Amino acid sequence: QVYLAESGGGLVQAGGSLRLSCAASGRTFSSSVMGWFRQVPGKEREFLATITWSQRTMYANSVKGRFTISRDNAKNTVYLQMNSLKPEDTAVYYCAYNYYDNPRTRESEYDYWGQGTQVSVSS
Repeated sequence: QVYLAESGGGLVQAGGSLRLSCAASGRTFSSSVMGWFRQVPGKEREFLATITWSQRTMYANSVKGRFTISRDNAKNTVYLQMNSLKPEDTAVYYCAYNYYDNPRTRESEYDYWGQGTQVSVSS
């Protein structure tokens, strides 16, 4: 079992920045992938970014150039630096984990999820 704890959400004005963190604990392994998704009520969970243990990354087109995913393997922690935030970025943000060392972009490819953290961007 892997446990994920997100933090760093909050309220920010449009154009501002936030940095989300997600710490993994439990049965974590070096061959692993972590990702960030977000969800608004009534819509499917949307892929944002993914990073492997070996630091390979992939991004959704909607956030490429604004969001940066990074990972501290020693701390089993993944980060999402979000810049130039827009009101449409308002959502609950989730981190996810699974036992691959390949980038994964689909919700179904992750077995472990955090509880989510709310990000609200005001106009």
